[in-house]
Amino acid sequence: MGSRSKRNNKNKRRTDIFKLSIIMALILVLAAGAVIILMKQSGSTSSIPQGAGKNTGTTAEPEKTPPPKQAESTPEAGVPETPAKKDTNVLLSAVGDCTIGTDTKFNQSTSLPVVVQKHDNDLSYLFSNVSSIFKNDNITIANLETTFTNSSSRRDKNAEVQYSFKGDPELAKSLVLGSVEAVNVSNNHIYDFGDEGFKDTLDTLKAENVAYFGEGNQWVTEVNGVTFGFLGYQGWSADSSFLKKLKNDITALKTKASVVVVTFHWGVERSYTPNDVQQKLAHYAVDCGADLIIGHHPHVVQGIEKYKDRFICYSLGNFCFGGNSNPSDKDTFIFQADFKFQDKKLNSIGVKAIPCRISSVSSYNDYRPTPMTGDNKSKLLKKLNGLSTNIGFEISDNFNYSAVK
Repeated sequence: MGSRSKRNNKNKRRTDIFKLSIIMALILVLAAGAVIILMKQSGSTSSIPQGAGKNTGTTAEPEKTPPPKQAESTPEAGVPETPAKKDTNVLLSAVGDCTIGTDTKFNQSTSLPVVVQKHDNDLSYLFSNVSSIFKNDNITIANLETTFTNSSSRRDKNAEVQYSFKGDPELAKSLVLGSVEAVNVSNNHIYDFGDEGFKDTLDTLKAENVAYFGEGNQWVTEVNGVTFGFLGYQGWSADSSFLKKLKNDITALKTKASVVVVTFHWGVERSYTPNDVQQKLAHYAVDCGADLIIGHHPHVVQGIEKYKDRFICYSLGNFCFGGNSNPSDKDTFIFQADFKFQDKKLNSIGVKAIPCRISSVSSYNDYRPTPMTGDNKSKLLKKLNGLSTNIGFEISDNFNYSAVK
């Protein structure tokens, strides 16, 4: 009984050892498998680049790290940015002799005041064919070769043939309706009715808010942030006293205005070329600082000259001219100058000529200046180019620009 019990115990120990051995073997197998799986996973992560294994036909490369983005440049602390330069321009139109009236000795049935009356007293009639041009510029100036007065006291001019021009002060409204901002009053007809007529004229212009210059007056105005100054003279001689006055006036005005425009009433009637006095005065005015010279009085057009980067228009001829009901030469033109600025400094000037006839019809003067078209326009431009000197380009009804030094 005792020996059987020992045998049974021994068999039981053997069975337990066998089971324990199997369990240990299974644990070792499982542990080895886990190690192998972990090693395979670690090898996959480190050796296969992103995208490898795709059938792309190319060898995949490791993804490159992009370079750091450059910071946008900014002004250094305390250093202000340079502001952009501001460009602007001012467009000026100039026309010749405007005698908005008549001589009472003329045949009144064909006179300017009567023609206006026949058009229902419409004061816009006179400039109606050119007002659209003037409304689209910044400044329009004209030579006012008449008086606006009711005086009947003619001044004796000590001449064999005398013309004395005047218009009813109401006619001055035609300037406003035509978009004429300012007029030169320095000419040989502004005193046709003495000091009284001159004063009446200035009072009328003031009442209509039309600026004026000449005979000791100057006009200063600001357009698009740029100041323009205007002077007017009767330029019959170039003696030393007049040259001194001219220089002083231009120099003084230049301290107030960026651009100085000087108008001269000068020259010889019905002469198509400027005389020596005209040329001397024009060149001297530019030498003194004038930026544009405008001339009138000959009743016909004269040429344009470029001198030291500035333009001289020697004679614009007649325009709205009540001084003759049928002049033989009805040619005229609107002179336009386009002043271009950068930071209020003048850097170029463009010029063009708009050919006109002083009348809307060719057979007589209906006192209604009208732009030319077709052959007439071409002929006048050809005529003007033939009279002009030192321009450097062909004058046309399109702007040509020249740099200003």
